[in-house]
Amino acid sequence: MALGYDGKLYILAFDHRGSFQKKMFGIAGDPTPEETATIADAKRLIYEGMELAVERGAEAGATGVLVDEQFGSDVPSQAKANGLKLAMPVEKSGQNEFDFQYGDDFGAHIEQFDPDFSKVLVRFNPDGDAEMNARQLSRLKRLADWLHANDRLFLFELLVPAEDDQLASVGGEVDRYDSELRPELMRRAIEEIQDFGIEVDIWKIEGVDAQADAQALAAQTRSGEGRENVVCVLLGRGASDAKVDHWLREAAPVDGFVGFAIGRSIWWDALRGFLDGTLPRERAASQVADNYLRFIRVYEQQEVA
Repeated sequence: MALGYDGKLYILAFDHRGSFQKKMFGIAGDPTPEETATIADAKRLIYEGMELAVERGAEAGATGVLVDEQFGSDVPSQAKANGLKLAMPVEKSGQNEFDFQYGDDFGAHIEQFDPDFSKVLVRFNPDGDAEMNARQLSRLKRLADWLHANDRLFLFELLVPAEDDQLASVGGEVDRYDSELRPELMRRAIEEIQDFGIEVDIWKIEGVDAQADAQALAAQTRSGEGRENVVCVLLGRGASDAKVDHWLREAAPVDGFVGFAIGRSIWWDALRGFLDGTLPRERAASQVADNYLRFIRVYEQQEVA
């Protein structure tokens, strides 16, 4: 199976678990069956927004969802039945260090749901804790090798959180870290992951403020033999529409970027409005659809500009 992916990809991401139940619902620890049902219904509403987006013309073949097994209910099966691309997470939620959600049974869970993409979220700063990074790399290599041995695609969400000294070097300003330090740290992280023998089909990465940085990142993901078809999609990081729009506009014209995988920036306000009673369910789902389609327009308008 050749490495990489061919085609555009616009993913609505709602695989959030620990942070979702805590920040949206105020639930700490393991949710009760009733709380689980409430959370699952909220995710069903987000998916209803995707169904509306499809009705309103979202591009067939490029449209997809990223949803979890824990709270996803029947969304994975419905997405596949409706011809959407399906991505599902493999990582344990809410951990600073990557580990498998289902331990040694990760392969059985992937085979049960049969997603188009198996996704991990990994926090990896190349100047961070060396022992933790090494443990993560070993687990990720095991996953990557299993996926490709079984003809499955690997979607790798890379976050590069600032180390204390890195943040201090830019006066504690997160925006300066993002623009001045993070792009090169991301490139180095990708290179280190590749050098360990971990092969990725699609990199889900944080946006960058300058197009030159997007070009450098795309070039790194494709460096080395057999990686010429590896692609990148942008994540939203819960940022404002203006910020996400800027990231999309910088990345869209760059060869190697094929779309996005955005979550909270699309559905957070709509879902909050539904839960606090200020938005009827239908309007909340419609708002999700509108936000999703708007980000596609932003990306595609810049792509052809």
